[in-house]
Parts: sequence; C-alpha cells; structure tokens
Amino acid sequence: MYSASDLKKGLKIEIDGDPCMITNFEFSKPGKGQALYRCKIKNLITGNTFDKTYRSVEKVNKCALMSRDFTFSYIDGENYVFSDNETFEEVMLSEELLGDLKYFIVDDMEVEILFHNDRALDITLPNFVEMEIAETEPGARGDTATNVMKPAKLSNGYEINVPIFINEGDMVRIDTRTGTYSDRVAKG
Repeated sequence: MYSASDLKKGLKIEIDGDPCMITNFEFSKPGKGQALYRCKIKNLITGNTFDKTYRSVEKVNKCALMSRDFTFSYIDGENYVFSDNETFEEVMLSEELLGDLKYFIVDDMEVEILFHNDRALDITLPNFVEMEIAETEPGARGDTATNVMKPAKLSNGYEINVPIFINEGDMVRIDTRTGTYSDRVAKG
C-alpha cells in the first residue's frame, strides 16, 4: 500500500482491481484541515481518464505489474503470437492492442510485454527497426531545399515521409515510438 504522500506523476496504482497510472498530480494544503492530493488517473485497460482526490491519511493499493521478454513468432489471423524467451509459452496479442506498432514487428523481434494478473496490457518494441522501401516517387533532380520530404510505402503497406534521396529498395531505420523515418541504412 502507498500512502497519499507517496503519490507522484507516472506512479502505477490499482483502483477497483484495474491497473491505473497517475498522469497529473497536484498537492494543495488548505488553511486548515488536511492536505489534499488531486490526481488525474488513466485506466491502463480501458484508456479512460478520471480525477480523484486523496486526503493525506488515505492509503492506495500498489499495482502488481510484471514485464517479461518475448520473441515474435507468427501471425494467426488477427492475432500476433509471441513466445516467452524463458518458458517458450505463447501469448497472443490482438491487432487492436498493438495499434500502429503492428507495422513495425518483424520476424524474431525481441519485445517486452507488460502484464497485470496474466493479462497483457502493453508492448514495448525496440526503439528502431530497419525496413525496406517498397514504393516511392523518384526525387526531383536539383531539388536541394532543406528537409524536403516525399511519401514512401514500406513493404507491409505502412506509409511514412522520407527525404527525396531515398529510392525504392533502400533500407531505412524507423523510430517505432513515433512511426517516423530516422535515417538510411548503409548497404553492404
């Protein structure tokens, strides 16, 4: 159990059996009476946010979150199957849970999955992934203005903006946190 004075932004707590995270925190001490801790809280399962105020004497439940390393195995319909690196137990994650991260998952990729009571909540991919450009317009010769970008399609159908010097077949490094182009990968 946490006491109200332990609360801070980013702390993960449990409310009514659901894992939650404090996204905003405000302390106030009125002229008389107890100190108040106003928190904006996000439910990690539903994604809903709500406000809750704690008095200084209240206790808050700790959240039992566990993170384990997995390796991507294969796609089964709309589910992505990952294998535990230690026990080889398989876990299926839906496309809905993965969101846009599904475009950056490649064979044998090592990922970290966050669990609450054996239920997968979140997945963390490596910060960068290398992928091939499948389709893009050729760059206009002589167009050397700084930061000129053009649309490009990856082999899995995801579209990103790349600099004009990138051509079809080039390998590029993509930041999985933002889904944007990072740099070109040297051939060879």
